[in-house]
Amino acid sequence: MKYEAVIGLEIHSELKTNTKIFCGCATSFGAEQNTHVCPVCLGLPGVLPVVNRRVVEFAIKAGLAMNCEINHFSKFDRKNYYYPDLPKNFQTSQFDLPICEHGYVDIDTVNGPKRIRITRIHMEEDAGKLVHSGSTIKDSDSSNVDYNRTGVPLIEIVSEPDMSSPEEARAYMEKVKSILEYVDVSNCRMEQGNLRADLNVSVRPVGETKLGTRTEMKNINSFKAVEDSLAYEIQRQIEVVEDGGTIRQETRTWDPNKGITLSMRSKEEAQDYRYMPEPDLVPIVTTDEEIEEYRKKLPELPDARRARLVEMGLTAYDAGVITASRAMAEYFDAVVEGGADAKLAANWIMGDLSKNLNAEGKTITESPVEAGRLAKMIALISKGTISSKIAKTVFAEMWNCPDEPEKIVEAKGLVQITDTGAIEAIVDEVIANNEKAVADYKGGNKKAIGALVGQVMKASKGKANPGMVNQLLAKKLG
Repeated sequence: MKYEAVIGLEIHSELKTNTKIFCGCATSFGAEQNTHVCPVCLGLPGVLPVVNRRVVEFAIKAGLAMNCEINHFSKFDRKNYYYPDLPKNFQTSQFDLPICEHGYVDIDTVNGPKRIRITRIHMEEDAGKLVHSGSTIKDSDSSNVDYNRTGVPLIEIVSEPDMSSPEEARAYMEKVKSILEYVDVSNCRMEQGNLRADLNVSVRPVGETKLGTRTEMKNINSFKAVEDSLAYEIQRQIEVVEDGGTIRQETRTWDPNKGITLSMRSKEEAQDYRYMPEPDLVPIVTTDEEIEEYRKKLPELPDARRARLVEMGLTAYDAGVITASRAMAEYFDAVVEGGADAKLAANWIMGDLSKNLNAEGKTITESPVEAGRLAKMIALISKGTISSKIAKTVFAEMWNCPDEPEKIVEAKGLVQITDTGAIEAIVDEVIANNEKAVADYKGGNKKAIGALVGQVMKASKGKANPGMVNQLLAKKLG
């Protein structure tokens, strides 16, 4: 029997405000434990929270970017439960009247575009962080709690169970991350917990309409972990069902070292959080005029930008890679505005630039080769001043020094040879010294010309114009 997976994600994204959602404590990452706290975020008796206006603004911008309806009347609620990282014994969240509802994002799949519906986006405060003595909660002898993160503003983006594979779940989370970066509401640094997801997954026989029993995996904070944990959990559930067992509704954790999911706690009964309206916070009222003002301020979003790049001549794949990151898309635009050919700009950004950045663990905003200098180097290729091969040498120099590409080309004598007479002399010498390759070519092996081109380029130290080399060789070899 064949089975299909049914997957839904609850994505939590920390918002990039300077202060917490209900108090003035800093939200910066990496401070000494329990130093960014105050009576309000610790929930001490007698305190009164005040909502951070920027949090509401960011939530609305995110909702509009994901095609949501913005509710004109929205309120906060108390979600009551006990856990050591929750100092108030309730989380201030939103229950029946969230800020955004009924949205969607589109993703690319192996079967073409697919729309993933978004049930709701709501605002809430983050909990603290448990610091385990072991690698996971399952193998730890003790846990300490750091309340610095308590009260950091979050939006929770809840999808419908519209995904059917780990690859689709990853593509959806990557798309949400991209949108949040474009509208500039979150840093999305997954390694710092800025963006993480709870994964809900079940399996059922293909053709069945009734949903299977689901499990939930909490706080997955990398794309690889999303894909790997879902792949394992789907296979585990299929094996349980095929062996005649039943799936327990439970919360599980992902152990990346062992590559398995582990049971944490049962969720056989629906948890009653005893929601109640937050009495210390006024409702959020948003007018149509305010919503339209926010809409007008939205930047060009990934899908629109991707379509524009395809119109410029890029392939859909290249445009998708470039626009996946707002920083890379802006770098690309700056290179093209500097006079570079769009296709060449994409090739260099996705090729040598990305390779060097990855090797040094840098982001594109930290690139030592600025967009303007890369544009000038690409212009030298287009004008025929240097070849693509020589450009690699120039780029390597630009990576390590701030000189302009023209200066590097001149100082190192890297100007491409375009003089027909000079290239012809090298071609004649190569033909005379490579009788076998010449004979192979004339005998019908047209690929043999590649070896001869290589010899000419080697003899000219890479400075001969490759197009002219090919033309002269073809002419002289008949």
